[in-house]
Amino acid sequence: MSLLSYNQLCELVDQGVIGPVEHDCINASSIDIHLGDEIIIEVGSDSQAVVDPHKRTNFPQRRVNIRELGHYDMQPGEFILASSVEVFNLPMDISAEFRLKSSGARSGLNNLFACHCDPGWHSSTLTLELHNCLRLTNVRLTPGMRIGQMLFHRHSDAVPQ
Repeated sequence: MSLLSYNQLCELVDQGVIGPVEHDCINASSIDIHLGDEIIIEVGSDSQAVVDPHKRTNFPQRRVNIRELGHYDMQPGEFILASSVEVFNLPMDISAEFRLKSSGARSGLNNLFACHCDPGWHSSTLTLELHNCLRLTNVRLTPGMRIGQMLFHRHSDAVPQ
């Protein structure tokens, strides 16, 4: 497995593997991705809610369109789900992984660990699991902000379908 570099990333963009992508978002070994318009926030409930990952239950939630609001200020310790603007169509010999932009990390933002995309992942935006690690300060999210980078890996053999 090898990490793709600039020229190979440009080819992926031209082939529609990821899009929409502006040329200035293609870096030496990654492609910048942007925060989408909608986030999912946790809301209070009358009872003690329980999330059971085995049964795939969700936390009490509400969708928020941050483009309509202009921004969303994540409270200290808050967890939200968000998505990328970009849509992915990975061929059977390419996998990808998400990395938070360092500017976001320095601001107290963290992306939790579900950040790998298998070959063959098609017609989907990336789901982000964002967490404000700060104890006292909000982190502002704005629609379209550069939230992270995608690294792409070419496998020596295509994964069977």
